[in-house]
This record gives sequence, structure tokens and C-alpha cells, in this order.
Amino acid sequence: MPTVSNTSPILNLAIVDQLALLRQQFGQIQIPPAVLDELKIDEERPGSHSIQTAITAGWIQVQPVSNQFLVQLLRQTLDGGEAEAISLALELQAEWILLDERDGRKAAKSLDLQVTGVLGVLLRAKESGDLPSLQPVLEELTQNAGFRIAPELLARVLQA
Repeated sequence: MPTVSNTSPILNLAIVDQLALLRQQFGQIQIPPAVLDELKIDEERPGSHSIQTAITAGWIQVQPVSNQFLVQLLRQTLDGGEAEAISLALELQAEWILLDERDGRKAAKSLDLQVTGVLGVLLRAKESGDLPSLQPVLEELTQNAGFRIAPELLARVLQA
């Protein structure tokens, strides 16, 4: 079954050189056009080269969204990438949607979508042995990618 991603999981994992974890865990990733735009892969930014490589290799694929009515409805409270990703996940009957932002996660869950994000991907990688330690990756995420994580959540993740 397909997996759909918003911008944040792809971009943050690419910045910390962990994008391959998405391929290992989900195989192919579908993204809507708004997410492709938000990734800004044509600009020289951290992570953009590995995202370009993944798109060229075909394991990250851009898929148009048919239900523009739902996109417009979701855009009342979410950004374009989140709105299109949730719409696409519903259209494709995705097994997973990858989202980090609280409002997007809440909306996706209310539509019965199964949600995970960067932290969930990293925890699964740690459990499977694909990631020896969470601490250095989490530090790099917060320092280099500007990823924000509540101190209580960080403590729980590191404890897990």
C-alpha cells in the first residue's frame, strides 16, 4: 500500500543524511505537487541533492491530487503541502502519511489516516538496527535542520 509524505519528514531526514530510512521502511513515497514545490529541490539547500537523487531514482514520486475541493477545504487551516498530502493519502488509500506538524497530524488522524513523522521513522530505524543511536541524529536535527521538539517528547523518545 502507498505511503504519502508531507515536506517536513523528507526535508529533515535529507538534511541529516537519513533520507534512505524512508525507502527502507516504506519502499516508495508519493508526494503531491505542493510538497515538491516546498522542497525547493532546484535550489542549493541542505538535503536538496539527496532529494533530487531519490526523485530521479523513482522511489519518491510526484502524484497529482484529484480532489481539489478537499484541498481547498483543508487549506483553511493547513498549508498547501499538508492539505495536498492529506488529500492524496485519502485518494490513494495510503497505509501511512508522513507528517510532523501538529495541526496536520490532527487533521489526518481525524480522517482515519495512520500518521507517523520524523521521530517515528527514527524510532523504527533504531528498533530495526538501521540506526545505531538516536541521540546524534536528534541533535543534528535540532541544530542543523531547525527541527523543533518539545523537551518532554525528546526525553520520552530517548528513553524509548
